[in-house]
Amino acid sequence: MSLTATFAKPFAQSSDENKHVILKAIHPFLKDRSSVLEIASGTGQHAVYFAEKMPHLTWQTSDLMEAHTGIKQWITEAGLDNVLPPLKLNVSEDNWPSCQYDALFSANSFHIMAKHHIEDFFKNVSQVLEKKGIVMIYGPFNYQGHFTSESNERFDAWLKQRNPQSGIKAFEWCNQLAENAELMLLKDIEMPQNNRILIWEKK
Repeated sequence: MSLTATFAKPFAQSSDENKHVILKAIHPFLKDRSSVLEIASGTGQHAVYFAEKMPHLTWQTSDLMEAHTGIKQWITEAGLDNVLPPLKLNVSEDNWPSCQYDALFSANSFHIMAKHHIEDFFKNVSQVLEKKGIVMIYGPFNYQGHFTSESNERFDAWLKQRNPQSGIKAFEWCNQLAENAELMLLKDIEMPQNNRILIWEKK
């Protein structure tokens, strides 16, 4: 008798909880666009939910190789034509897509990434954006050198215990990197649970 190994589909509670409010915030910026590249798709939950709710978009997932199995499980189960299998993408390597997109989205990634990865992200992002393309980043940020809540401060300490190079990033620093990459801040949206959505547009 042969046994076939089965792997449980990954599930992130936070992605399930925040998908509704994120959709409400980003939909106005995506209603007239056709293609999105998602950086660090994680479990794939956001991708299939947003692709279902915005069928006019082609949603391209991407992540490191270890996340691909889970993302593919979510995509297969969803059965949607407009969400694409994940690309292998490390923001600090030369494996960025050769095509361009109307928008780029990433959630809960910047506080996981080391500073040099975010620097590399902004160095490369313009090459995958169409003219007037937008970058949408969801997650916590610090302002004027301060945490926006005590819970964010505790979260930052927890992140740094796991990986000293991670942690909540400063809005001003990210915005300067964006400006250096010819991106202009379009919107800074306050979100529940002390998060933000930062939206930049390619000049």
